Amino acid sequence: MTSSNAHMTIRDFRPEDAEAVAAAHRAGREHLVLSAETLIWLNAQPSPEEHFRTFVAELDGRVVGAVRCGVVLGTTARGIGYANGSVLPAFRRHGAATGLLTAAERHLTGHGVTELHTWVDDEPASLAFATARGYRLGRAMQFAGRDLALPLPAAPVRPAGVELRPAADWAADPHPVFLVESDAILDEPGSEVPMDAYEYEDWLRNDWTRPDRDLALSVVAVVDGSPAAFSMAQTDGLGRYWSAFTACRREFRGRGLTKLAKLESLRLAAAAGLRHAYTSNDTTNAPMLAINAWLGYERCAGERKAIKQLKQPSEQGI
Repeated sequence: MTSSNAHMTIRDFRPEDAEAVAAAHRAGREHLVLSAETLIWLNAQPSPEEHFRTFVAELDGRVVGAVRCGVVLGTTARGIGYANGSVLPAFRRHGAATGLLTAAERHLTGHGVTELHTWVDDEPASLAFATARGYRLGRAMQFAGRDLALPLPAAPVRPAGVELRPAADWAADPHPVFLVESDAILDEPGSEVPMDAYEYEDWLRNDWTRPDRDLALSVVAVVDGSPAAFSMAQTDGLGRYWSAFTACRREFRGRGLTKLAKLESLRLAAAAGLRHAYTSNDTTNAPMLAINAWLGYERCAGERKAIKQLKQPSEQGI
């Protein structure tokens, strides 16, 4: 509860906010895996094109929520931005979320964003909050989790010429792994923004070198010596595992490579002592939903994409 005299402040993120922001991010949503270390890293990264920024909501000296926002990179579409945030459940409906989203919209509008994308929990209060603030609801995302102490299914027969190797094997030169992602992302199910200009340097900076990216638990399926598919893992130091992206080059699809890679990654995670695994998929992505069901994942939550058209200062009469 908050008193009528409580004072809310929206300000920029500071490194000392990281633990509180991470706690707000996963409060009531254990399927969201994000470490405090990663938050500090994200905010320390130079982002001259992304204009990344994190705002926090502080209530009487306590950080109760945050929003991370920036310009979407890797696409020829212009003026697309994102803003994703959360507020501790006990402090919702007191203006924190509205203040955070307003700050993100103002920041991104100043950098030419005309269309803002966010994700909201697929439950009535969150959906109503988004629509009341001018957001149009779009596609649905499903989260699923599994207890890593439970047995995994037996591995299918591996096709001839296929190896399963840890992504750490490409630590010195990850470009072959990037080629898998840049090909697979072109037709990712449900995506509203074409990721048709994905640059290697951006991928290195924003994905491969994340401190929560666990290259020992990430698995690459290799066909005749070349990476063809992978299942990337992120961990948070709290015994939780997140499937960051599972992908296959289009020419190698239909051979069960992503299933093999994801199963092996989960096997390694369980052997390393991790307790819970989480993943997400667009609800139209039938092939990956089927693989995850086979792996023992069970639905635990949902999200909806919400999109808003932002007015530039000249359109607002400023």
